[in-house]
Amino acid sequence: MTRRQKAIAFFVALCVLLVGAAVSLNIGWIVINARRLAPLVLGVVLFALIIAGLIIYTVFLVLEIKRNEDHQTFINAVTHELKTPIASMRLYLQTMQSRDVGEERRRQFYDIMLADTERLHYTVEQVLKAGALSQKPGAVSRAPVDLAELARECVQLALLRHHLDSESIALQAHDDGPLIVSGDADGLRTVLTNLLDNAVKYSGDAVRVVVSVAAPTPHTVWMRVQDRGVGIPRKQLKRIFNRFYRVQMRGIRQITGTGLGLYIVKSIAKAHGGRVFAQSEGEGRGATFTVELPRFVSAEDIERPAYRLRSRRVVS
Repeated sequence: MTRRQKAIAFFVALCVLLVGAAVSLNIGWIVINARRLAPLVLGVVLFALIIAGLIIYTVFLVLEIKRNEDHQTFINAVTHELKTPIASMRLYLQTMQSRDVGEERRRQFYDIMLADTERLHYTVEQVLKAGALSQKPGAVSRAPVDLAELARECVQLALLRHHLDSESIALQAHDDGPLIVSGDADGLRTVLTNLLDNAVKYSGDAVRVVVSVAAPTPHTVWMRVQDRGVGIPRKQLKRIFNRFYRVQMRGIRQITGTGLGLYIVKSIAKAHGGRVFAQSEGEGRGATFTVELPRFVSAEDIERPAYRLRSRRVVS
């Protein structure tokens, strides 16, 4: 049993004992004042308030204990995500400083250090974005965005970032017409990038991810990312979108992360008037994440070149 579980068990047991004592006192008060109406009613009301206060206080303590542990887990995860690439870059810089390194070897070191800086940038970007979303959850700049084109860009980005072959991530478009939404291109790119990073990270060595964009109804568009990885226990499917929460399952402790990626996905989808949900048959059976967004159907706005996808420089 962990320290948090012990603390929660202690406060729950204490609450039960105090409520039991209060109920016993209440019964005694009723017996003593059975023939006097005013003291009887006053005592019952006061004891009810005491019991309600004890329950509320215990719930608050349990939630605070859980929140504190989540924050501590987040701090440990972010510290690891920051220290690891910094230590790696420091090692390669010290090596080049103390030894004569050939040009080919030097270029390899540069590539590794650039990848480490990309990892650092991604971690800091996730933390800053999560903080911004928690302060201004509804702030979205809108323009027509072609989700099919956005998905193609994000798939290419994921292939380069994770050094995968083209067959590792398949892209499917299930509609002949334009799949346009009104929203922030950078925010939607973050949504799909986070889902792809999770799918690759939790797929193990055999990465087989399918990204599909479709319009299940005339007024909605889906972006779906499906993997064949470690899966998600069904009891945790609704909790994985909470801030700082990470899947509790054997065999994935070595997989690093901040616990913010899916929280950011949920926040951005909600700010766009959509939603995100996850499906999984359980451990070892993969997972599917679906983002549902309102479809933008104005032909006049779609034909205007109001938006062009901005390509991002990727360091492979």
